[in-house]
Amino acid sequence: MGQSRPADQAGLRRGNLALLVRTLREHGALSRAQLAVRSGLSKATVSSLVTDLETRGLVHDAGVSAGGQGRPGQLVGLRSASVCGIGIDVHVGHVGALVTDLAGEVLWQHRVICDVPGIGPERALDLLAELATDAIRQVEGRVGPPAGITVSVPGLVDTYAGVVTFSPRLRWRDVAVADGLAARTGLGLDTIAVDNDANLGAMAEVAGMDVTDLVYLTGDYGIGGGVIAGGRLVRGSIGFAGEIGHMAMDPLGPHCSCGRRGCWETQVGLGALLHACADPDDPVRDPTLDLDQRMRILRARAGQHDRRTLDALHQIGTALGLGVSILVNLLNPAVVVLGGYFAALPEWLVEPIRNQVVAHVLAPGAGGARVVGSRLGFTAATTGGALASLRRVLEDPTVVPPIQQQVDEEAPA
Repeated sequence: MGQSRPADQAGLRRGNLALLVRTLREHGALSRAQLAVRSGLSKATVSSLVTDLETRGLVHDAGVSAGGQGRPGQLVGLRSASVCGIGIDVHVGHVGALVTDLAGEVLWQHRVICDVPGIGPERALDLLAELATDAIRQVEGRVGPPAGITVSVPGLVDTYAGVVTFSPRLRWRDVAVADGLAARTGLGLDTIAVDNDANLGAMAEVAGMDVTDLVYLTGDYGIGGGVIAGGRLVRGSIGFAGEIGHMAMDPLGPHCSCGRRGCWETQVGLGALLHACADPDDPVRDPTLDLDQRMRILRARAGQHDRRTLDALHQIGTALGLGVSILVNLLNPAVVVLGGYFAALPEWLVEPIRNQVVAHVLAPGAGGARVVGSRLGFTAATTGGALASLRRVLEDPTVVPPIQQQVDEEAPA
């Protein structure tokens, strides 16, 4: 029993350090007395913990508190530039990267148009390593080292091993993404994570909303879903929950990339929209154009009341609504968030979705579910990846070494 006590105490201290960091991130600069009240820790404990965080460069003096009785208190603030988080996004037609500081502010983002299935996983990993290296270089001098890198991928992901088990749209099977990135960048394997894009998008969206039950839909050539229930991400028994794009909506329907027929994504995926609204030689079907540009063209046409565009959007919205009504009946979320390409077209998609949800959900008032466009759009997964990387620090600030140790490690031999 006695042998386990030091480990227990170390774990308790890590938990308390994390509590202070999260408190400062949520409430802004506070005095030590205020930190003690909000955390429930003693003033002596808070003082010791703040000193520890200072040695790691995670907090700094943030002025003096004004007002109140007695002597003004010295404020402690989170040093948002102490570390950064990097999210990398892989999709059929592009890869992208985004960097945030510890406060979640975006410092840099970039997207590269490419045919990811066409170049194959090895060349794609080369490209992801180049993106990660470029991201670190772009923010160097403005922020501390990365707490980690999280790669978002559409499909089934073994998050423990960092392996993409199966991604039909990318045509990847058993691709060791974490190992590949670590080997190419020299970054520690423990700092690299891989997750499903919709899961990361859901976590990014719920972080900015006052809800605990949410369904996030990401619209690309494939359709993914991230489910937040009771404030927690639903992963399922072996981590593969959320593959809603492969709900069989029409067993005799078109063939899907997964090899089956009539999956929901054959009805509402980007390919279905582009086929319905444009001929093959139309610019909106040009894969060399950024998806943002293609969506702007469609928005302009819809705004000019182009009949083919409006009919296509109504068709997609209605098919989306039928699937969303199944999800609302099953999960009773407070909010359904439309991400990916759906987020670029809410004016034309939300109403037909709501009509179907009201018509097909058993609970009165559609169970209270709202349907809204994503506030993050195409950056939801990369934002979620960056925030997931920062979670290493938010859950255990001791992963950031003391500043002197960082200097010693960076000094030439």
